[in-house]
Amino acid sequence: MPKMKRNDFINMLKKAADSKTLYVLGCIGAPMTPSNKSRYTQNYSYNRKRAHMINSATDDTFGFDCVCLVKSILWGWVGDKNKVYGGATYASNGVPDYDANMMIRQCYDLSATGWDKIEPGEFVWKQDHCGVYIGNGQVIECTPTFGNGVCYTNLGNIGKTTGWYRNWTKHGKLPYVDYSDKVQETPPQASEDKPADIEIAYEVIRGEWGSGADRKKRLTEAGYNYDCVQDLVNKILNGEYTEKPNKKTNEEIAKEVIRGKWGSGADRKKRLTEAGYDYNAIQSIVNKMLSS
Repeated sequence: MPKMKRNDFINMLKKAADSKTLYVLGCIGAPMTPSNKSRYTQNYSYNRKRAHMINSATDDTFGFDCVCLVKSILWGWVGDKNKVYGGATYASNGVPDYDANMMIRQCYDLSATGWDKIEPGEFVWKQDHCGVYIGNGQVIECTPTFGNGVCYTNLGNIGKTTGWYRNWTKHGKLPYVDYSDKVQETPPQASEDKPADIEIAYEVIRGEWGSGADRKKRLTEAGYNYDCVQDLVNKILNGEYTEKPNKKTNEEIAKEVIRGKWGSGADRKKRLTEAGYDYNAIQSIVNKMLSS
């Protein structure tokens, strides 16, 4: 069985990182079509808790988890939204369906040191999680912690860094990849320094998620990473982070008002105004929706 060339492997990982993706446990690159959403919101309790997030994804969004990202590429994923698994064929090309902890055991030249000599295309691992080193001090991984999908992160093992980074436990070469080709040098991609949950962070600040243990419970049950959201909340309140979330349409806000998300009376007017919305315009839409 021919192995996948290292550069092809890395380039397809980059294609995934540059596509619209979402962390979906057990998903092997499937586009978030209605049928796939129905399937993946029922197969694991973790995904059921994130059902709202999964169901809100557009059908050109591809679902992965950490090791499924690696396997999907090796199984032939090409980002085809018209294919059930984006072009991947389950357990093909001689690559077994292993989890992250089993996949690291298949690697050769395995080491917990020598991070300064790590080669592009190597598998990187920590307990229950994995990614692939792509060169220039960067890793591509799929995680709910950073970006809630496939993203570029920095390899913390090689020194102090900024942006999204992680320290890994071991690295090694996958037996399903041909590392004989010369590495294509490409400039590093920006590793973001913000979570994807900026809108949720502002909702927390507005008091929509409660406080203390109740906030943590509600965010976790809704499928959000509490520590990630809270860290962003702290940065916003300390003036370290000033980006605003994309504003929703008045119609979207009106539907939220009807569901009770924005309170009532003077409190609703205050919260909508502080969030930058036109209270009178939204209230007019609400009235029309309720009278129709």
